[in-house]
Amino acid sequence: MLRNLAQSGLPRVIPLSVLLGLSDPAGIDWGRIRALQFNGNNQHGLLKIVAAIVCGVLIVQLGIGKINIAFLGVWLASLIAIYTYADITYRKQSALQRKTIDRSEMTVIYVISATGGALWGAGFLLFAFNTTAMEMIPVWATIVCLMVGSAMLLSTMPLSSIMFIATASVACIFGWLYVGSPHLALASTAIAVLLIAGCLMTGRSFIERRVAEANLHEKSEVVSLLLKEFEDTGADWLWQTDTSRRVTHVSPRFAHAVGKSAEEIEGKPFLQLVAGQSWDSGQFSSALHELADKLKRRDSFSNMLVPVQIDGENRWWELSASPKLDDHGVFHGFRGVGSDITEQRESADKISHLARFDTLTRLPNRMQLTDAVRKAMQTAEQWNGRCGFMMIDLDRFKAVNDTLGHPVGDRLLERVADRLRSIMTDNELCGRLGGDEFAVVVKEASDTHYMESLAQKIIETLSRPYDVDQHTLYIGASVGTAIGPRDGRTVEMLMRSADLALYRSKDQGGGAFTHYQPQLHVQAEERRVMEIALRKALEKDELSLNYQPVVSADTGGVVGFEALLRWTSPEFGAVSPAKFVPLAEEARLIVPIGEWVMRNACKQAMEWPATIKVAVNVSADQLTEVNFLSMVVSALEESGLPPNRLEIEVTESIFLREGTGAAEVLDQIIAMGVNLSLDDFGTGYSSFGYLRKTRFSTIKVDRSFVKGAAKNAPESLAIIRAVVAMADSLGMSTTAEGAETEEEVEMIRKLGCRKIQGYYFGRPMAAEDARNLFEVFDSELLEYSKKSA
Repeated sequence: MLRNLAQSGLPRVIPLSVLLGLSDPAGIDWGRIRALQFNGNNQHGLLKIVAAIVCGVLIVQLGIGKINIAFLGVWLASLIAIYTYADITYRKQSALQRKTIDRSEMTVIYVISATGGALWGAGFLLFAFNTTAMEMIPVWATIVCLMVGSAMLLSTMPLSSIMFIATASVACIFGWLYVGSPHLALASTAIAVLLIAGCLMTGRSFIERRVAEANLHEKSEVVSLLLKEFEDTGADWLWQTDTSRRVTHVSPRFAHAVGKSAEEIEGKPFLQLVAGQSWDSGQFSSALHELADKLKRRDSFSNMLVPVQIDGENRWWELSASPKLDDHGVFHGFRGVGSDITEQRESADKISHLARFDTLTRLPNRMQLTDAVRKAMQTAEQWNGRCGFMMIDLDRFKAVNDTLGHPVGDRLLERVADRLRSIMTDNELCGRLGGDEFAVVVKEASDTHYMESLAQKIIETLSRPYDVDQHTLYIGASVGTAIGPRDGRTVEMLMRSADLALYRSKDQGGGAFTHYQPQLHVQAEERRVMEIALRKALEKDELSLNYQPVVSADTGGVVGFEALLRWTSPEFGAVSPAKFVPLAEEARLIVPIGEWVMRNACKQAMEWPATIKVAVNVSADQLTEVNFLSMVVSALEESGLPPNRLEIEVTESIFLREGTGAAEVLDQIIAMGVNLSLDDFGTGYSSFGYLRKTRFSTIKVDRSFVKGAAKNAPESLAIIRAVVAMADSLGMSTTAEGAETEEEVEMIRKLGCRKIQGYYFGRPMAAEDARNLFEVFDSELLEYSKKSA
């Protein structure tokens, strides 16, 4: 009832019409007010009835011998009947425990009150009509007492009390006037007015008090429900202490968190429960000292992390609390909430560890290395010293990763990390930047010779063979070093300087270390500017193709041309392919440039005789590009070049990229009718396995073997003979590259190579010169044939 009353939103001041039950304004459930009034009125129901009947019997005794006994009997019987009916009605309503009562249902109660007042008034009139004024006074006094009692006991229902007082008072006033006592009539009037006013005031106070109690009960109930739900469903728990900081009102969840029963915990110092075994030793953590200080100074605290010991196990609690103060500001202890966050703390620690360490090698990662460099630079600047940063890149790691798979590559990285860790001292911190890149932070690097010896030691240590999964692996390491703050006054600049030095070490072939030099920045800037220019080269039509002839070893006739890319930049002039092709691959420009080469080579080849082929070099990045095959088909269709006149040259490196589908793409190229040539055979990771799987039309022998064969070097002669024999057995042709002298050409013919390419027959030429070559070639061909004969 109280909760429903509070939820109904009762007004702060109850209107008189509503208090009397005469109106029910919209928006409020006034029936709940009437239910409160009825319950209050019924609290002393039996007492009121007994008192009224006793008073009635006394009145009858006063009237015996003065008033007709029949009238007195009827009057007393009516009185007993009305009060008995009232008692039955009140008990019936109370048994129903009504939460709300309609206004119409209150009419019965009002009628009972009015009837009771009328009966008492009728009794007074019997005395007024049959006795003297002096004999009427005891009866009047009794009625006044009943009216006062009604004003007090029926005040919860003001209208009911008013009806009783009004009807009884009207009869008394009339009776006194009848016997000629106007002053007593006036007194009866005054008494009635005062009682009615007091009844209204008492009734209003009763309702307002009950509404306030309902609101307070509702708040208390809501808080209790929330606390119960908090305890039942949450992982947190409540705790309280008294003024001596001892635990009181132990909740079940708090007892469970402490690992003891509520009875064991009750009354113990809160700090003792938190401190655990350290309570006896007095060796408190800083967090416990802070907690004790907060409790001592009676300060509020929130989300305080405190290490605790529960049954010898270390846990983490998060505590919040505030002091309990009464209305006068008197301290009564602490009330707070706590939770066990051990799992969250461990997870946070794990996440923090993962954020700062590499999961594969367990070495510090880039974030921690960056922080270490920053601290080392701050120390160096503070003490006018130097720190060092070394970047390490593994040589030939990619080949291992591609040929043997990533699992083997990962285990190799773990071995590399172990070796790096083994040579570190307290002055160094090694970590992994990512991929096959590692780094070392040297805290004190004033001695440059120390940096050199450490770099050399790293290279030697990492270059020793590795035994991984029954494989003996050989890799190397390249190192770039930079000294701070000399080579960079910020962390980013120092790491950039070391990276530039590493780039120079890799550019020199690897297995070396390079100290940063200022000109490396100049070169890096040149590469950056060149990359920007290369990105615009296609748009500005700065790229062109030159063609080097490929001739038949038997006849000397031109059988094809190899398309060679050239770049003439307005800013850099004629740029060597050895310089801009790797730059294009690094900048991921090789795919669009390669497409331009393919389309133009096919288009220009259509200006040559129908028997002449064109060879186009294709990188591994191009070959594994999704739209490569469709691009080749489009280039052939647009130019009208038959597929058998196109020869695509690839190197052995494409077979080192497992999982890229390179072999499948090559098979589709062959299925289209396009010729396939393997360039630079014998200089890389030569394997007969992919020669067996992929049907190349031509194998090209590198010029280094051609030069060696012309000098009768046994190894070169043996390699060329083996390649020619293998190609013949597999139905493939051979092309010798780099023939520059007549002796080299004769040796190539003797060794059985079918085609020759080199300066002896022609340097790379423009497309127009290649087309003009066929106009004068007939006479030269005749002269060469006579010489060969």
